[in-house]
Amino acid sequence: MKRIISLYILVLSVIFSAHSQKVDFEKLDAYFGKAASDWGVPGMSVGIVKDGEIVFSKGYGVLEMGKPEKPDGNTLYAIASNSKAFTSSLIAMLVQEGKLNWDDKVQKYLPYFELYDPFVSRETTIKDLLCHRVGLGTFSGDVIWYKSGLTSEEIIRRIKYLPNQFNFRDGFGYSNVMYITAGEVIKTVTGKTWGENLQERILIPLKMDRTFFSLSKLTGKGNFAMPHAFEEEKNIPIPYVDWEEIGALGGIISSVNDIGKWMVFNMDNGITGADTLLASTSINMLWKIHNPFLVDQTKPNESKTHFRGYGLGWSLADFHGRLRVSHTGGYDGMISAVTMIPGEKLGVVVLTNGMNAPTTAVTNYVLNTFLGLEEKDWAAQMLEQNKKRQAGDKRIAGRIEKQVKGTNPSLPLEKYAGNYNSLIYGKIEVIPENGKLRLYFEHTPDLSATLEHWHYDVWKINWDKTQAWFTFGTVKFNTNNNLEITGMDFDVPNDDIFFEELKAVREN
Repeated sequence: MKRIISLYILVLSVIFSAHSQKVDFEKLDAYFGKAASDWGVPGMSVGIVKDGEIVFSKGYGVLEMGKPEKPDGNTLYAIASNSKAFTSSLIAMLVQEGKLNWDDKVQKYLPYFELYDPFVSRETTIKDLLCHRVGLGTFSGDVIWYKSGLTSEEIIRRIKYLPNQFNFRDGFGYSNVMYITAGEVIKTVTGKTWGENLQERILIPLKMDRTFFSLSKLTGKGNFAMPHAFEEEKNIPIPYVDWEEIGALGGIISSVNDIGKWMVFNMDNGITGADTLLASTSINMLWKIHNPFLVDQTKPNESKTHFRGYGLGWSLADFHGRLRVSHTGGYDGMISAVTMIPGEKLGVVVLTNGMNAPTTAVTNYVLNTFLGLEEKDWAAQMLEQNKKRQAGDKRIAGRIEKQVKGTNPSLPLEKYAGNYNSLIYGKIEVIPENGKLRLYFEHTPDLSATLEHWHYDVWKINWDKTQAWFTFGTVKFNTNNNLEITGMDFDVPNDDIFFEELKAVREN
């Protein structure tokens, strides 16, 4: 521990000598520590790069609740959707090599690729996959792959059953399943997996030796944060979830020091050492808005933003007259953010191991500090907003209020048992065990649950394992006029995994 403290002091002394006239790093350090504590996030690491160097790197809190070990700049976290920029960069490299084109149709490489409409299926391009404009709703289809053992191809073959939310290329629907598709395109074109391409084309050249995509390497690497769910006002450690198969949407595990290298590489216009991995044409394509967002031009905003949109793997906006390139990530029990101001050679990465995390607040504070903008306590303001939002979320409380107590099921217990099929997912089983109904998902053992009668033909879902994105849920058994079970409708209120898409039909 003394050695770690000495190294940290040495790092800070170098930082102070180079930047003391511009930035008070001790003040930043104190602010980050207070933000982590006030928000109650178990652990957090922050990295800042400026002018091609990592100028700040430190951890706060603990690796796991109930244990003393603390995070630092090399601590590993899942970065989730911050992986998407790596995927789009791999595609850009293949374009540079002439192995595919941005406007190639996806069906050229994956003939089985289908969406909700034959025309849309035929016309969807590589670019469409990467900028969330195919017409699917945000997070639609995540229930297919979430914690499942399905292969990427099996997932892609189920996408055709998802309904569109808006017209093709006429809206923004953040689509993880389209990035799974992009990963499979990479595999088809190169004959190597997304992960193998990532390792060879980016991680090795950038010397990102604490970045990987396979959980099998986690223990061997050491110094990793544990994810935490948040339930009943407590942070609860939960296991890592294996995202290797669907890594193109968010499978990378990394540290702030390694992501610092990634940000430097991007702000150096795709150059590392003497090698140009991303040509200027590729950088410009990745950082071009392909899917614009509405900005209210009639009202001022704190960031003085006039345009916002999504590029290819990156969110884009203007920030006080400067281009802001960023992304966020959400993994089971871990929230992260990566942000760059390329014109200032400034970048900040925040990795955390909790569901209530001040990632945006810390990022904004860093940007304001380095850019000489008005000082503002973003962490306090956004924490208050977060509390109000949570207090105002009455979805679960409203359902509990509407429970009709004293009712009975329409049928004997064994009548609800059977096999149910969801077109987008597969088989869901209801089995009587020890006088209760048990729920099993064919491809997702971690979603197993016991059903507890709620009211009428509705049953409460008591998950076997603590879940990060949802807690309360019910399932309603549907019947025909002869009181024969015809299917199930799920109601699991949350913002990420939409069980209502399953629409399971009784098979036997």
